[in-house]
Amino acid sequence: MPTRPQANGAGPVIGASELARLLQTASPPAVLDVRWRLGGPPGVNSYLDGHLPGAMFIDLDSELSGKPGSGGRHPLPESAVFGKSMRLAGLNDGQLAVAYDDGDSTISARLWWMLRYFGHDQVAVLDGGYRAWALAGLPITKVIRRPEPGNFTVKASGCMPMLDDTGAARLARSGFLLDARQPERYRGEVEPIDRTGGHIPGAISAPTRENVGKDGLFLAPEQLAARFAGLGLPHRPGTLTDADGAPLIGAYCGSGVTAAHQVLALALAGLPAALYVGSWSAWSADQARPVATGPDRGLLPWHA
Repeated sequence: MPTRPQANGAGPVIGASELARLLQTASPPAVLDVRWRLGGPPGVNSYLDGHLPGAMFIDLDSELSGKPGSGGRHPLPESAVFGKSMRLAGLNDGQLAVAYDDGDSTISARLWWMLRYFGHDQVAVLDGGYRAWALAGLPITKVIRRPEPGNFTVKASGCMPMLDDTGAARLARSGFLLDARQPERYRGEVEPIDRTGGHIPGAISAPTRENVGKDGLFLAPEQLAARFAGLGLPHRPGTLTDADGAPLIGAYCGSGVTAAHQVLALALAGLPAALYVGSWSAWSADQARPVATGPDRGLLPWHA
């Protein structure tokens, strides 16, 4: 049975009390506030109203994403842009980075994934985010103390598996492609942002909200494993990757942000997964690509 990895410098999740303890040590982590809300108000407003001591604000749209286009609404930024943002936030090579958002880790998981993708393994998300920290009675401040620039370097790219449009289509046909959006968007009943509603044919509905409890904390690893097993995902040696070592599980959402939360939850359950960064915003922009609507029909023949 999988166990929840400890945030001893490797992540992927850390509790509020453990983060508070680490902040009092001689080598504290870099704390990164990535609060963001679809449609606003801007997350920086929440940061200015109160944040964890020493936390620096990181903007999803300008620092964790490139310019919207054919690659979707939140494509990856240039590595140089990302590296500069992390250095200005005070992050050093080898230092633990802890990201937090308002509560359920759907935004902070994007930064977790990106740091891993660019070769920085020392990263965790604050389980339960700002809400868990505040409920624990831990200190909140409005004081902003900008740190000395760190020496963070982008060591590589591609250290986490990533899907392009073709790869997502392949996994939907012959692997397990999870749609992390709300069920009504998956079914195509509503689509508030993108060109059309629906889902990638063959994708399995797996809303990220089911990865956490009412408190916003991740479910225990064994609960997550049971959840994904209930969706038909394999959890047996030799069934998680293809002949080339690529994961047979992938995740997408609207624009590649909350799908990172799915990848993190899968990691907690012991399941390697690839992220389709372009996600539905990229897929649906091309009118030549097929679109499915309606309820999840369960596992298709190639999943057996």
